[in-house]
Amino acid sequence: MPSRKAILVFIAILSCAVLATTALAQGAGQPKGSPATDKVIAVRAAILIDGSAAQARHNVLIVIKRNKIDSVTEGGNPPAGATLINLPAGVTVLPGLIDTHTHIFLQGEDPAEGGYDIQLLKHPSSYRAARAAVAARRALEQGFTTLRDVETEGAGYGDVGIKEAINGGFIPGPRLLVVTRAISVTGGYPLEGYNPDIVVPKGAQIGDGPVELRKITRQQLENGADWIKVYMTHRSWVDKEGHLVSQPTLTVEELKAIVDEAHGQQKRVACHAYSGIGLHRALDGGCDSIEHGLSLDDAAIAQMLKQGTWLVPTLGVYRTDWAPENTEDGKRDRARFNEHEASFKKALKAGVKIAFGTDMGGIPWTEPIANEFDYMVKYGMTPMDAIKSATSTAANLLEMKGDIGVIAPGAYADIVAVQGDPLANIDALKNVSFVMKDGKVFKQ
Repeated sequence: MPSRKAILVFIAILSCAVLATTALAQGAGQPKGSPATDKVIAVRAAILIDGSAAQARHNVLIVIKRNKIDSVTEGGNPPAGATLINLPAGVTVLPGLIDTHTHIFLQGEDPAEGGYDIQLLKHPSSYRAARAAVAARRALEQGFTTLRDVETEGAGYGDVGIKEAINGGFIPGPRLLVVTRAISVTGGYPLEGYNPDIVVPKGAQIGDGPVELRKITRQQLENGADWIKVYMTHRSWVDKEGHLVSQPTLTVEELKAIVDEAHGQQKRVACHAYSGIGLHRALDGGCDSIEHGLSLDDAAIAQMLKQGTWLVPTLGVYRTDWAPENTEDGKRDRARFNEHEASFKKALKAGVKIAFGTDMGGIPWTEPIANEFDYMVKYGMTPMDAIKSATSTAANLLEMKGDIGVIAPGAYADIVAVQGDPLANIDALKNVSFVMKDGKVFKQ
């Protein structure tokens, strides 16, 4: 017969176990990293670019409750009990930045390392996923709190897994909107040039005909795609007159089937399109954004304005790694550069809606994402408009107006700070010293 003391000890241990189990059960439904229900943070900004106003604001107090911005006022005192983050003079506060064209599963295309092909042929999916997680962290460290990642380049639905891991608090990273596999047609995407008797992986999902491509769209949406990405052009070269020519891929009828299916499920379609026939098919088929748009003619710009089509120009990626000047690839690279600059300037002057995108992944993730701002300003954007292209304007493209890209009541508490004044020197956006995403401080 156990003693009375032993029974009391057993009861105490059992009570502790029950309490611990209850606490775990209560927390089980909460994503890791979810904000505390009663947490209040106040951020004092000497200089604020809020993402929507035409001018910077001064001496602003931002009050955050849980993961949302509660108030934004000039001056004032933080609420009682709030944690105060007092950002010093000489620092500019902005909304979390948005890159609408990235590839976290790509790591640059260095020919010395095997270029694009080796990433699909050699590395297992776990290796690529680990590097994608590092890319996501690097983006967040640089103040990019939201990415639209526009396909995994042969890594299947890996972006859905990375998104889930970020949302679950297992790894740090931006808010992700994912495309999954992307879509092209037979002969419309690498890997290419191998023995035709050998089946090699493709960087995108391949299909032909409206029926098959509608089914592929349904599959990608079912498996977690937030956007659908379509390659409307493939190879490019320079013709006898020295103009950039791009191989068209999908027909208008094929693209319309994809767009109809995506829009029916309230999703949007991004179209990779360089120039010519494929570009015009992309517009005729009803795409929502033109990615790159290296050579936009007057008719294309007029149609983009009429239809409200967005442009994501990705300027910087076409300004590096040129082939030797007298080679066919070298001529192509220089034509891309020249025509792209002219197209961007023409679209900007006409009033086409332009959102910030870099093609990071095509660019090594070791490079500053903010390099893209340099080109946008150099080719005619004001620094404020360039900033808006990566904040409130990009949020509009992503159909998240008011949720991200602004520091305003009701928006997610995505806040960054940079050393210096980006309106005076756009390079200040490369010097991010503070990052808050979804109400949680990641970098300080």
